[in-house]
Amino acid sequence: MPRRAIPVKTPIPPTSPSSRSRATGRVTLADVAALAGVSPITVSRTLRGERTVDPALAERVRAVAAELRYMPDPAARALASRHSSHVAVLIPMLSNALFVDLLEAVQRTLRPAGYQTLIGITHYDPDEEEQLLREQLLHRPAGLLVTGTDHNEHTRELIANSGVPCVHLMAHSSAPDVYCVGFSQTDAGAAITRHLLERGRKRIAFVAAQLDPRTLQRAEGYRQALNEVGRYDPALELLDPRPSSMALGGELLTQLLDSHPDCDAVFFCNDDLAQGGLLAALRVGMAIPERVAVAGFNDLSGSDQMLPPLTTVATPRGAIGEAGAQMLLTLMRGEAPVHHSVDLGFELRLRQSS
Repeated sequence: MPRRAIPVKTPIPPTSPSSRSRATGRVTLADVAALAGVSPITVSRTLRGERTVDPALAERVRAVAAELRYMPDPAARALASRHSSHVAVLIPMLSNALFVDLLEAVQRTLRPAGYQTLIGITHYDPDEEEQLLREQLLHRPAGLLVTGTDHNEHTRELIANSGVPCVHLMAHSSAPDVYCVGFSQTDAGAAITRHLLERGRKRIAFVAAQLDPRTLQRAEGYRQALNEVGRYDPALELLDPRPSSMALGGELLTQLLDSHPDCDAVFFCNDDLAQGGLLAALRVGMAIPERVAVAGFNDLSGSDQMLPPLTTVATPRGAIGEAGAQMLLTLMRGEAPVHHSVDLGFELRLRQSS
């Protein structure tokens, strides 16, 4: 009876990182390092955008990564480093140029240091802010940038207990455990109101929409300035909770002057309302500032091109974004910033509308 041949198994060589990546269909950082002839840490630093890598090496690494179509695995990076390389940024709105300028500055500052931004939009809703923060903390962010210091109790607890460095933007605080960069909204509101008083205006109104905490702080400054000279009249405050817009600004100016024809100046809480007010006045032939002086806030794009050009408060949102991101980088390095609170101030832009 013929003997049956017994197959001989060929030994399987140990699996290398490259063979593992081919088996799973995923190129690894080790593959890029091997083909580029550099260490994995050099690949990591290059692809994070760090400028300490030799330019020639960095160019070679990027070329190899492109050739292999390498995509970093953020989950693996977070697991290895105990936190991710992203910074969570919470802002109220993206439709407001104020926060676009802020984000641009944050991005320009964080990217060269190897950090990406994960943006959350709160829509001025404290509960939505809390939920967004809970979700973002699940991703183990390296740091937090949040707008203002006016959070609900749960959000404050989340920030305090997370162990994640946090910087508050567009605000300042005397609390020793709060890091922030901004300016005094109250002082700015008082300053623009005093300017209108200096121009001889006696019946100065405050017109506001959205009614977020920073808007209400400007209102407080308005009241302080008028109370100093005995001219505050609560009837001249027109506070509307609807979202701010140019169309609403025109509507509110008409409503104000219909009910208070003796009003001779209006401080709008922001420039889009003020711009809408100026356009409404232009449509009906109302003389500005002869009939009524108009002032805004934030010096948004186009305010200097209005007819007449708009008097407003210029706020340093780009500088705030940069300084806040720099403060956060210091904290993420485990170092203490020179100051807990940085006040970058504001500037009155006095133009023909007042």
